[in-house]
Amino acid sequence: MTNHPILFLLWAVACMVTVSANPSYDGDAKQPRTSDESVVVGGKVTLKCMVEDHDNSSLQWSNPAQQTLYFGDKKALRDNRIELVKSTSNELTISISDVGLFDEGVYTCAIFTMPVLMAKALVTVLGKPQKPLILGNEASFNENEKAKLTCKTSGSKPAAKISWYKGLETLPGAVSELIEDTDRRTFTVTSQIEFPVTQEDNGAAITCTVAHESLQNTFMSTSVKIKVYYKPVAKIESQPQFPREGENLQLRCLAYGNPSPQTYIWEKEGGELPPQSRQQENNLVFLFLNKSDTGVYKCKVSSLMGTFIAKHILDVNDPSPVPSTSSIDHAVIGGVVAVIVFLVLCLLIVLGRYLIRHKGTYLTHEAKGSDDAPDADTAIINAEGGQSSSDDKKEYFI
Repeated sequence: MTNHPILFLLWAVACMVTVSANPSYDGDAKQPRTSDESVVVGGKVTLKCMVEDHDNSSLQWSNPAQQTLYFGDKKALRDNRIELVKSTSNELTISISDVGLFDEGVYTCAIFTMPVLMAKALVTVLGKPQKPLILGNEASFNENEKAKLTCKTSGSKPAAKISWYKGLETLPGAVSELIEDTDRRTFTVTSQIEFPVTQEDNGAAITCTVAHESLQNTFMSTSVKIKVYYKPVAKIESQPQFPREGENLQLRCLAYGNPSPQTYIWEKEGGELPPQSRQQENNLVFLFLNKSDTGVYKCKVSSLMGTFIAKHILDVNDPSPVPSTSSIDHAVIGGVVAVIVFLVLCLLIVLGRYLIRHKGTYLTHEAKGSDDAPDADTAIINAEGGQSSSDDKKEYFI
């Protein structure tokens, strides 16, 4: 990269003239104004210089090495990353893309009046931290002991901050260490955490979170799941729940642990296991229960972490009564008889109602001849007369 030596010489000579050489100038109007800027490595920064009274003079931007970048709209340094954004009598704005750590420093905006007036702009380049790496989770931890993990992130500038979490719970007490990277500009941050673990922590998510201003109010994190070894725990289930003499029985020893239980041993308190019982893996099976099988049975479960003993009280009940065939037959017969009786009653009721209706119709026809009688007595006489008339007719024909 080259520079314009004449422009730089003019600027250097003008810098030797002090403000006191011209006490009558309007300092506020002629003084250039700039602002400090922050940019992440690889990003783009914009430098803006403003002046109210330019006094027919041009503005100039220089880098921390005092190399002129732009003099008005004239580019002085051959760097493709530097571009002109805006150039007027009152403003000179430039941009630098693909910013590196070497671009950090104090940039100068100057206006070549008499005397030369300058304004400084501090450009801070932020080194973005790398994704954190968690070490130490490869091995398993024993319950009631302390787990020790390390989280590491490099490339941050300024140094990043690391926090630890177990699930949503913050883990306090971490110790951090800063190491300067080989470029002597960024840092590697290492954080170590120790915390006690129980069997409930087996499979728990441990998260290392990195906070840094280059992440713009977000976080960068890595999570791992830890393995915790703990002693086995067991319980015994009976199938059926209320066994009776003469039945089959299965006692199931249900156990869990990390690592998984490796051995199951069945015992009976105060004696040997019944001869008709058989151990099948984690189960104890009785093919035919006797009253003498009543007692306390123990299932001893073992793993690399230790042994657990589960107990079960077996109480063999009396055999259940078996229903006889004769009683079943009597119940069936009784049901059939009840159905037959019900059907007969229904038939009798229907038949009775039919006979009553038929008889009423006959009586009505028998008294039909007395419909025109003025009173009851006359109706009877007419009815009798009608009957006798009928009889007379019968006698006549005879």
